[in-house]
Amino acid sequence: MTATPQSPGAGWILRVSARSAPAGDRTFEQQRQLLSSVAVFDPATTLWTAFIGQLDARALQILQSLYDASNRFGTEVRLEPIDAPPTWQGPTFADDSDVAAIITARSDQNRQLGQLPLA
Repeated sequence: MTATPQSPGAGWILRVSARSAPAGDRTFEQQRQLLSSVAVFDPATTLWTAFIGQLDARALQILQSLYDASNRFGTEVRLEPIDAPPTWQGPTFADDSDVAAIITARSDQNRQLGQLPLA
């Protein structure tokens, strides 16, 4: 479930980041070609960052590209739910959505994405 843009604090978005893998110029260029269409690079932090406000085809493209970069280059990918900033113009996840409940669950914080809970 998503909500249309409203007042600040009306919803949340996912900040998706990938730390660029240490690489030579050629390998970095391959990473850049893979990620530049879905994320923005900050050379100061060596992070590629994208924001997702709804699970749609674009979100899946972002996640797939970051997964591919992780698989090919060893980039470290992180997903973090954050409050939608006042400048966010896109859709947001609503607080009561099923996706919000899944992502904000903190019972098994050390569990890797896709790994089932032990209990």
